[in-house]
Amino acid sequence: MTMLATLFAIATALLVGAASPGPSFLLVSHLAMTRSRKAGLMAALGMGTGGLVFALLALAGLATLITQFGWLHRLLQIAGGLYLVSMAWRLWRGASQPIEQQMQGEMPASLARTYGTACLTQISNPKTAIVYASIFAALLPFRPDQMLVLLLPGVVFLVEAGWYALVALVFSAPMPRRAYLAARKPLDRLAALVLAGLGLRLVIEGVRT
Repeated sequence: MTMLATLFAIATALLVGAASPGPSFLLVSHLAMTRSRKAGLMAALGMGTGGLVFALLALAGLATLITQFGWLHRLLQIAGGLYLVSMAWRLWRGASQPIEQQMQGEMPASLARTYGTACLTQISNPKTAIVYASIFAALLPFRPDQMLVLLLPGVVFLVEAGWYALVALVFSAPMPRRAYLAARKPLDRLAALVLAGLGLRLVIEGVRT
């Protein structure tokens, strides 16, 4: 398989994973609808950075350590699950606040927090690191070319950031935004329950394994 074919295969596999609904999708779409397109795009950059972290970990072989050391895997699962539960609690409380209050704070510091929150959300699930390691192990040649190794993190960033930028653009459009505002409170509560469920599942799996 040529270098371009390998990069395309890995990018396709990662895109399928990124498009699966989860905490990252919920966060980006929610920010795009409640705050602004700019906030959604900043979150997309955070998601891309989180994907870049996973790519570097996988290339360095550190993701393998997660599978070899059970206690580390459990610790990361519990920490990531608790983070998602705390995010769900903030979303549940914010559902009853006026929308104007949630849309305040478009200063750079606020956008920086948006970026940081998105990045933490992306890396809160250690299983994603294992997925990256599995994809790389399956699709990378035994001795990959140096140029391939150098290009791969950038491709990963573009796939993750590009997908979530598309999500931000779609959900910040007038029609989805109006539909969300018309049923904001129940939708926010539902999103909070989904996040809490995902977080609790991570915690329970971390405790049981």
